[in-house]
Amino acid sequence: MRKSHILYLLSFVFILASSCRFNPDMQGPGETALQGEWQQGSVVLQKKLLNYSLYHFKFSCDSFFVSIRSFSKANGGYPDSCVQNGQWSEYAKGVYEQKHDTLRLKGLFSNADLTYKIEGGCFRSGKYEETFKLVKKADSVIQFFPTSSVIPFDARLTKRSSCTPKPL
Repeated sequence: MRKSHILYLLSFVFILASSCRFNPDMQGPGETALQGEWQQGSVVLQKKLLNYSLYHFKFSCDSFFVSIRSFSKANGGYPDSCVQNGQWSEYAKGVYEQKHDTLRLKGLFSNADLTYKIEGGCFRSGKYEETFKLVKKADSVIQFFPTSSVIPFDARLTKRSSCTPKPL
């Protein structure tokens, strides 16, 4: 009877130990095709829209930085000190994962200098999550279909880079 208890205990410890892993101390390689900077040119019918945003993505290994420049013909409830002539920018950084045609960005809102944005102040702060369906139109053009919007957009590769993993 004691041998069976010891065997169960050792099996449990082995399963527990094999399921635990330390987080990697280096960036992952990310997607080769995404490495670099991508700029959205315009939005379909943007002159007729009340609100729209333009994205600038920077992918480095498995990390991303996004700049979202928003335009509004209506104030939207933000103080005048936040909205400059109906324009403002938001930033986020984090890690991404691509599976098949789906790109998931997970991170936090940040300032333009890559420091994390504290809560309060103008616009969004805290967790940033966005999902896109991607369609490659050419070697340097990808069409993004955001799940948070009904308007797809094209982004052009403006600067190609390769992944050089950095310590975390």
